[in-house]
Amino acid sequence: MDGAGGAAAFPGAMLGVGRSVCGRRWRMRGGDDQVGQAIAERLALPEIVGRLLAQRAIDVDLAPGFLAPRLRDQLPDPSHLQDMEAAAARLVRAVRDGETIAVFGDYDVDGATSAALLARFFAATGTSTRIYVPDRLREGYGPNTPALLRLRDEGVRLVVTVDCGTNAHLPLAEAAEAGLEVIVVDHHVAEPLLPRATAIVNPNRLDETSPHGSLAAVGVAFLLVVAVNRALRQAGWYSGGRAEPDLLGWLDLVALGTVCDVVPLTGVNRALVAQGIKVARRNANPGLAALAAVAGVNEPIDAYHLGFVIGPRVNAGGRVGAADLGARLLATDDVGRCKT
Repeated sequence: MDGAGGAAAFPGAMLGVGRSVCGRRWRMRGGDDQVGQAIAERLALPEIVGRLLAQRAIDVDLAPGFLAPRLRDQLPDPSHLQDMEAAAARLVRAVRDGETIAVFGDYDVDGATSAALLARFFAATGTSTRIYVPDRLREGYGPNTPALLRLRDEGVRLVVTVDCGTNAHLPLAEAAEAGLEVIVVDHHVAEPLLPRATAIVNPNRLDETSPHGSLAAVGVAFLLVVAVNRALRQAGWYSGGRAEPDLLGWLDLVALGTVCDVVPLTGVNRALVAQGIKVARRNANPGLAALAAVAGVNEPIDAYHLGFVIGPRVNAGGRVGAADLGARLLATDDVGRCKT
């Protein structure tokens, strides 16, 4: 193009195009062209790909991990998060003592996948769980006192909140007064004063030094699962013939929640999603497979399908009066129930 909207009129225009269809000027993002060329040559990539990576501050050494992220390189030790060890110790005690654990989730995709992940993990350890998701209209967001007390009346003594709870001061205080222990697993920005709880695992606590504040709640929940599983192994839980669960087999849930919560797909998030998409393509989760089928997905699942095809269908439950539908769908292995 050499017209008024062409490259001649706008030096540095992107790919020779000066303006978009809407008339906005296209400009190449700043970056080191020599770094881009070096990336392209080192990794045998098209030059434009090398330039795009350089514009995102990806150098020659970082480029392989960005293009093919691996959990072994990116996944942090869960214990770096404050209260993680306390949360893991209490959950190990619950598993060993045969307690029923209630998972109190949010009604969005991040909350549903977090709840389903914990329910699947505890089921694999032989522990009974109860998923509770509040009704969007009647109960609102996050823990509420009537729901927590109802769980206590059902015999629950330990609740894990996922994707909520960090700022639920009054409900958690009243739950504690009623003898209910609560572990908060969240990623929302906290206030200086934290609520009363057994543990609050949140990379965005104001007193937290973790560099992983961009994790979705399901990413934090996955770190909790890793920590509890390790603690169970150390306690000898799997030495009596019990099979240790394959945690990587649930990365499809982590990828779904991470993509749908629109967190930056860099660092550990990028690795979780990249590996989770591989798991999702196996159709091992009956709920995910049913959602993909009803949506007419007949090609390998990718981030687009998670974010724009499957995710909205998980969200729909919270808008049609069945707030826990998405979590229950993703937590079950009953293929028949998933298809209905």
